[in-house]
Amino acid sequence: MTAWFLSLISLICLIAVHAYWRKKYILLLTKNTEFKGHEKHSRLVKDLGMTDIFDNMPEGILVTNSKRKIDFANPAFCKMFGLSENPSGKTVMEAIRIHQANELIDQLETKSSVTNEEFMLPNLDQRFLQSNGVAIRGKNGKNRGAILVFHDITRIKMLENHRQEFVANVSHELRTPLSIIKGYVETLIDAETNAESNTHKFLKKIENHSDRLTFLIEDILTLSQLESGGIALEQNHVNIYELTESIFDSLKEMAEKKGIHLKNQVAKEFVMMADNRRMFQALNNLIENGIKYGGKCVCVSSEINEEKIVICVQDDGPGIPVESCERIFERFYRVDKARSREIGGTGLGLSIVKHVTQLHNGTARVESSPGNGACFYLAFPNVKSENNRV
Repeated sequence: MTAWFLSLISLICLIAVHAYWRKKYILLLTKNTEFKGHEKHSRLVKDLGMTDIFDNMPEGILVTNSKRKIDFANPAFCKMFGLSENPSGKTVMEAIRIHQANELIDQLETKSSVTNEEFMLPNLDQRFLQSNGVAIRGKNGKNRGAILVFHDITRIKMLENHRQEFVANVSHELRTPLSIIKGYVETLIDAETNAESNTHKFLKKIENHSDRLTFLIEDILTLSQLESGGIALEQNHVNIYELTESIFDSLKEMAEKKGIHLKNQVAKEFVMMADNRRMFQALNNLIENGIKYGGKCVCVSSEINEEKIVICVQDDGPGIPVESCERIFERFYRVDKARSREIGGTGLGLSIVKHVTQLHNGTARVESSPGNGACFYLAFPNVKSENNRV
């Protein structure tokens, strides 16, 4: 009797404990699945195991599903776009009405990723965002959605604008006193009839360094405009052979002084769509560098195929160390600082070359090794034209 009674009591206790914890579980489950602020997370985000990370990131995170509807938006995203409620279940256009964001999702239907897409929010405070996105694919390659990450780059843009304004203002202010100095120096040189006198030599030194300062200021202004996108290309059919010949003509005296032969191997009928002035600037910098640092010959050649147009400027000088080839297009970068100071130059020429090439949707690279000269390649997409031929 006692054993039976104890068993009955134990069974009742077990049932009570089970009922208690079942009730607690249901309450907890209900609480976690309620739509409350940003607590509702998509199954996709849970599958990725990124819920906590996404919630605490300062960048805006947006996750869409295969139906192009929002599955998840973290608190930073909602704050960034001024959303008062969770946008889950809506399309991007319904939630934030930003065409650029919707276009990114369009791109991720076919691409695996998109990077560094910038746009400005259409409001009065002029906020700038940068977005990166990646497509989510299933094992069978089927599209499961996309993840977009938004960075607020407004402060960076503001600082960049201040830098550009500072560079432009300082450069313009320096131009005036430099022009005056050069004017007086040229007058004094003309007045000094004895070319062998110390006075004449000192004045020539002043004139040379005034010219260097002028070139530096012009290069800084040009580079600042190129980096900011403040230069619009005026694209026309440019004959690269004739352009190279005009550069050779302008640098003829410099090449003759150093005993360097200039060779133009570009096909005479070779024409491409480009901005004539900017292409002159880029090729002039490369050829002038070849004369300064080259050996006995600087050669310009070209190649064209269905996809690319490539212009090559080659010299037979001392070459560039392999570790420097990756940095050669950086502003003020010098392979040999002592030799560069001796030869002169602004240290901005190759950086200008890179930016001019990028403006034409091309790429600039160098192949070199010590003792084997250097080959600078400018590669551009082949814009279909009857005049593009070699």
